[in-house]
Amino acid sequence: MAPASEALAVSLDDVRAAAARIAPYIHCTPILTCRRLAERAGCELLLKGEHLQRSGSFKLRGALNRLLCLTPAERARGVVAYSSGNHAQGVALAGRLLGVPATIVMPSDAPAVKLAATRKYGATVVLYDRARQDRAAIARNLCNEQGATLVPPFDDPLVIAGQGTIGLELAEQVPDAELALIPVGGGGLISGIATALRALRPQLQIFGVEPAEASDAQQSLAAGRIVRIAQSSTIADGVATQAIGEHTFPIMRALLAGIVTVPEADIARALELILTRAKQVVEPTGALATAAALFGHAPVRGRRVVSLLCGGNLDLAALPQILAKAAGAR
Repeated sequence: MAPASEALAVSLDDVRAAAARIAPYIHCTPILTCRRLAERAGCELLLKGEHLQRSGSFKLRGALNRLLCLTPAERARGVVAYSSGNHAQGVALAGRLLGVPATIVMPSDAPAVKLAATRKYGATVVLYDRARQDRAAIARNLCNEQGATLVPPFDDPLVIAGQGTIGLELAEQVPDAELALIPVGGGGLISGIATALRALRPQLQIFGVEPAEASDAQQSLAAGRIVRIAQSSTIADGVATQAIGEHTFPIMRALLAGIVTVPEADIARALELILTRAKQVVEPTGALATAAALFGHAPVRGRRVVSLLCGGNLDLAALPQILAKAAGAR
């Protein structure tokens, strides 16, 4: 737990203000159910369908909140972001909706579907080699050259507050939930959601879910400091971060019940079950939290559980390999 005296970067009021700003532009995403998945998990399993959000993921929420807080002069100079895909699309779409030029730094090996969508939304894409180059440094240089504003993928209070609007929806949609499972990359999503839910539904336990191959958040909470890991090759590319954020770490430490991890095979198996049983198209990162429920990695049995389907930008070219991984684990 964080020290009682430590002020957190985002409050419930911040999340409510974000909700008011972004409401004209986003969907309130539905709660979905699937009897087969609930039976497999041994709990009452409710799926928050954020993969049905505009741009195909929750990332639009944080991007919109950040861009809506720009001054007119800042809007004219544009924004720069770095992302493997979903934040890229969120910032690109937010820029198009608000008339703000957007430049996105993306890895050259990002899923083709995410690269194409980012360009289609009107953003300028700058590619980099994730094995050799520092995306944050590239983005900072672009900001200096263009006079643009950086929109980080997770470690920004306005971005965190925007993602937290999911928590406001969950508090109304499932007021009696006992446990929530939320994917963790850099921590912006879970920090925002936890800020809202722990204030509004203090009885609710919130668990973060990471790939076992990218467990920097779990290691950080255990160590009591931010732990940086090597670049992961997890199929859940949306959470393949190397370290959580300076703003997100204290929030996670203060508000989460814990972090659980899921092996690659179980992420693939969960994606297959969501596709074939729930009939929902999600990407591997979107299946991550539900994998923790389905395969015994989180304490869900006999409880009323909400799991977040955070993204639906599935790279169809990668699907045969993912399904083969799932088949090999059966």
